[in-house]
Amino acid sequence: MNKYPLWKNLLLIIILVIATIYAIPNLFGEKPAVQISSTTPGAALTKSDLDAVTSILKQDNVSYNSAVIENKNILIRMPDTDTQMKAHDVLRDKFGDNYIIALNLEPATPQWLMAIGAQPMKLGLDLRGGVHFLLQVDTDSVLQRREKGDVRNIGEELRQERVRYSGIAPLKSGGVGVRFRTAQDLSNGLSVLQRQFPDYVWNQDVSADRFQAKGNMTPSALQKASQYTVDQSMMTLRRRINELGVSEPVVQQQGKDRISVDLPGIQDAAQAKNILGKTATLEFHLVDSEHDAGDAAAGIVPAGSELYTFMNQPVLLKSRIVLTGDSITGANASFDDAGRPSVSIRLGGGNEALFERITGDNVGQSMAVVYVEIKSHQDNSGKIVYKKENKIINIAVIQSALGTNFQITGLSSPDEARNLSLLLRAGALPAPITIIQERTVGPSMGKRNIRLGMLSLEVGMLIIVLFMALYYEMFGLVADLGLVANVIMLVALLSAIGATLTFPGIAGIVLTVGMAVDYNVLIYERIREEIRNGVTPQLAIHTGYDRAFVTIIDANITTLIVALILFALGSGAVKGFAITLTIGLFTSIVSSVTYTRMITNFIYGSRKVKRLAIGIKTKK
Repeated sequence: MNKYPLWKNLLLIIILVIATIYAIPNLFGEKPAVQISSTTPGAALTKSDLDAVTSILKQDNVSYNSAVIENKNILIRMPDTDTQMKAHDVLRDKFGDNYIIALNLEPATPQWLMAIGAQPMKLGLDLRGGVHFLLQVDTDSVLQRREKGDVRNIGEELRQERVRYSGIAPLKSGGVGVRFRTAQDLSNGLSVLQRQFPDYVWNQDVSADRFQAKGNMTPSALQKASQYTVDQSMMTLRRRINELGVSEPVVQQQGKDRISVDLPGIQDAAQAKNILGKTATLEFHLVDSEHDAGDAAAGIVPAGSELYTFMNQPVLLKSRIVLTGDSITGANASFDDAGRPSVSIRLGGGNEALFERITGDNVGQSMAVVYVEIKSHQDNSGKIVYKKENKIINIAVIQSALGTNFQITGLSSPDEARNLSLLLRAGALPAPITIIQERTVGPSMGKRNIRLGMLSLEVGMLIIVLFMALYYEMFGLVADLGLVANVIMLVALLSAIGATLTFPGIAGIVLTVGMAVDYNVLIYERIREEIRNGVTPQLAIHTGYDRAFVTIIDANITTLIVALILFALGSGAVKGFAITLTIGLFTSIVSSVTYTRMITNFIYGSRKVKRLAIGIKTKK
């Protein structure tokens, strides 16, 4: 009656052993490391790169535990933080222009465990320390650019359909307005516009002397464009974070137009803030040598030109953009022939032929490189205001037609060259971004959270173990063993799926421990009830486990529904709690029902029993 077949016992033991192996890595902690990656996105470093790095470290007497190539990057594990900082400075001085050198924290898990895929859980921001940013994406600016672009497309479509119109322009209230001379032209134009531009709702605006069609983007088109902007911003932010060398970042959408960024373990928060929030790119303009810049500075700016300042002198640039940063596929910080900081540019994103033709047609003329950045601030009413800032960083005479490789000079420092090359490699953000919230968690606070979280788990388990052992005697000890199995399986599963452990996640584990004991209490009280009714011990065990199981399932379904709602509607820490709770529900059932019954069968099964040690006196 109370006996599992041999295969089932072996299967349960094997599962527990495997779970133990995959839970063990969480006991080893983390070690400081230096991560080295290529300046070219996605490029893999080779053995020769590794030999060059280790050779430099040995020359400067910098000790390290290991140096290996992992995930296309070089990872050097250091014995302590001081050595990590020294190695970072040495490598940055030697290779800073050719490699991305970043500080990192790596698991101290033995290699044999990592070889079988046993990795520790990732620690969240509140446990590991780091920086949290909440970013606001200006999706309205993208919609405005979309409307301006559609103005050109609408004009081309109407001309192709031979529909006469008198003007097209974006409306101040939003949308696009198309003016016609006659009612017939308006009717023909509306037919074309409704067919070719279904993302707009087109309406007539007719008066005595005005025939106009007004188009406003549909709600679905607005939502689609806004979501696309946020998705593209998240992709660019992830590329920028990869350039920073931060391991295990969390970049996720929060609300309609906000992005949450967690950078656990980062040790250079200032650089992260400087890089993440910048909406920067380059524009190449020809210098307007036909007009006098002094006259333009006095207030007479000729049409087709724009006034700038370079080295405290007014400069006129032609408005036409010869090339933008979107065409740049590679950018590396370097030095020119005179030893000054520069950025080596490689083109490949389009418009290379046009750029080469224009520069070839203007040999001997000057061309300026304009650094474009959109900055933001909050006005007195709390509204976010965006301001575009253009700065000339270089003016040079075109010596010959420029191909796909050239240099940008005139930068003030190697750090400026490195940051500019990083931004160009990662790509420009599709919309301005504002950091509206910043929170820093120091490593000491993270360690304190871990200590308090583990203390709560240890105290909670100790009290439960003592209570169960005193109240249910031998069966209480069996429940305690099931409790240990539950924690092992829960930690193993969280590690296997790559979950990020946060302080609320630890709270979820503590809650799971308490719930797991509840299941055993239900089973044991049912066994007690059967014994009081005069049922034999073996039948009482069998009945207690079988009939209490239905009650346990009912209780779990309601809890599971709540956990799924938390996961669907929550974000960040709430999701972490929901994931831990959901997995804990399943491991609790397995441990409290299956494993405790296996142990109970081993103690009482297949033999005659007169009394059960379950905390009540029974008749002999």
